[in-house]
Amino acid sequence: MEGGRTVVEVSGEVDIATAGLLAVHLDAATAARGADVVVDLRSVEFFDCSGLRVLCRAEARAREGGGRLRVACHAPLVRRLLATTGLGERLLPLPALTGGDT
Repeated sequence: MEGGRTVVEVSGEVDIATAGLLAVHLDAATAARGADVVVDLRSVEFFDCSGLRVLCRAEARAREGGGRLRVACHAPLVRRLLATTGLGERLLPLPALTGGDT
């Protein structure tokens, strides 16, 4: 937990083989009512639609519980994927994790 929010750090590849593990961690992070979760994707080297599905599900779960889920990423690949699918508006990508993020 960092500044009242839960940060889930992700690294390496997020694909069909690893998305289930990410889902387990995001389910735990979004379980509490009012959860404020940031998924740190800054160390991700590959990200596919399996990861998007997990993020969408976790974002919906957080929102239904009165919370929110955002992502921190600066990789052009991930940002382009979020923008192309329209998920950037739901997941509100942050360029970094700083105390000033709102």
